Amino acid sequence: MSRLRDFAKTLLGDVGVVFLVSLLVVSAFVAVAAAYPAAVERTAQRTLEATADNFGWLYLLATSGFVLFTITLALSRFGKIRLGPENEPPEFSFMSWLAMIFSGGMGVGLVFWGVAEPIMHLNDPPLGIAEPRTAEAAQTGMKYAFFHWGVHQWAIFAVVGLAIAYVRFRHNSHGLISETFRPLLGDRVDRAWGHAIDILAVLSTIFGVATTLGLGALQINSGLARLGLLPYSTESQFLIMAALAALFIVSAMTPLKWGIRLLSNANIALAAALLVFVLVLGPTPFILGELTQTAGEYLGNLIEMSLVTAPYSSARWVEQWTMFYWAWGLSWAPFVGSFIARISRGRTIREFVLGVMIVPVMLSMLWFATFGGSAIHFELFGDAGIADAVAKEVPAGLYVLLDQLPGGRIAAITAILLVCMFVITSADSATFVLGMFTSKGVLNPTRFVRVLWGSLQLLMAAVLLLSGGLYGLRTVSIIAAFPFMLLMVLMAYALYRDLVLETRRLDEKEQLLRARLEHLLLREYEREAERQAEEESHPTVPEEPNVPVEPTMEHAGSVTGSDGTGERRH
Repeated sequence: MSRLRDFAKTLLGDVGVVFLVSLLVVSAFVAVAAAYPAAVERTAQRTLEATADNFGWLYLLATSGFVLFTITLALSRFGKIRLGPENEPPEFSFMSWLAMIFSGGMGVGLVFWGVAEPIMHLNDPPLGIAEPRTAEAAQTGMKYAFFHWGVHQWAIFAVVGLAIAYVRFRHNSHGLISETFRPLLGDRVDRAWGHAIDILAVLSTIFGVATTLGLGALQINSGLARLGLLPYSTESQFLIMAALAALFIVSAMTPLKWGIRLLSNANIALAAALLVFVLVLGPTPFILGELTQTAGEYLGNLIEMSLVTAPYSSARWVEQWTMFYWAWGLSWAPFVGSFIARISRGRTIREFVLGVMIVPVMLSMLWFATFGGSAIHFELFGDAGIADAVAKEVPAGLYVLLDQLPGGRIAAITAILLVCMFVITSADSATFVLGMFTSKGVLNPTRFVRVLWGSLQLLMAAVLLLSGGLYGLRTVSIIAAFPFMLLMVLMAYALYRDLVLETRRLDEKEQLLRARLEHLLLREYEREAERQAEEESHPTVPEEPNVPVEPTMEHAGSVTGSDGTGERRH
């Protein structure tokens, strides 16, 4: 029996209630969804409608609040606080850090939606404010694509990442979601309350990452179908996920500094090559003009777009798009936030916020302007058939776009390879974080735990595809994200309280040091004043040496005589 316990300890590491309950819930859902996909789809749809009708406004308010919160932290005096000991250098170089953020963040989503979202908005304009397939519909769609991939998404990741990095590296605590609530719950985070929070974070991460893996499988299948290598079907997508699982296991067996980092750097290089290919060979002036105009419209209408709920309309556009994106970001937040926190040791809060919210957003805008803008140009001015292809098969738009360019077949193969690498990196990063959550916050969970969670993620993606395809992925993301959104509001408040307490302690420490220094200077001044006073009372000026006295006129007679001749009288 002891040998069995030792073997389990070696295999699983230090796991507990969070691991067992999360494993049970995820396994049960996968089994039920595989056995009764239609029933799961109906139940999820009813739950989604109830959530959207009653709490849709809360998604928008909470997400906008996270944007204000993170920007305020970065610009305030809290921005100079380092996520780790003072003067500690960052663990990773700036470029590797950004590459891992981008790859572990929304890499798959950008490739999937870069063409699909603007063209879908072209076919069905946002909120019905334009005629389909017109220039006005195209511009409105690009504006909302920028909005959905802008600061709101990354502010969600930044809040969770900051909270975890702060408690992990500033207070040397465990890298758990529950630890961020210690300022509010105290020691209760070590008991049932903390376990419940961590279990909820695990479930949210599983559903969010499964959505991305499902999108990646759809994108890869569409590309292989365009190349005539594999039909576009659910069975093909299952085969693709099985192949990706094998590649992921190889990546999961390598350390973080090698596997994920090298894959992330390779992802960025390949994505940059594909971006430059389309930017140079595509309608470059149109792309740059679209980028400039849409960025201006996005920034100018940011507040209005952030709070649109369309209460006078029976259409479900806000639910299907904005709410989906915010919910997708919220469900990804435990994973992406924890992963970004793990790789951000040594960064200041200001550097963290700027790196997480500014650079990825700028890259996302450039990506959408390049791919979405090119697709719109070819569709409006060249009748390329991209809109019809997307209406029939959402992920096909990317490959139809690449067909319009010289060397499009090679570019399509590159795009498929890029999606594969993004999926593997996302799965690897997510399993690393899930291993941390379910192994009491250890920085390096066992390989078996990581492979186990990776396999469950892929199974979850498979059953979600079986239970409604793309819309099934959307539905479950929104439902799973709602409870974690409420937790994030409390998490932001707890982080703010913790930062206030730390700055107060630092102020008190600084005041104490200043008082001691002033006291020492005063004592030194008093001692100097005493020495000066003593010298004035007891002078120690040395005596002057004896100087010969010169003869005066009174004594001249005794020397020279009365007549002045210089001779003595006799």
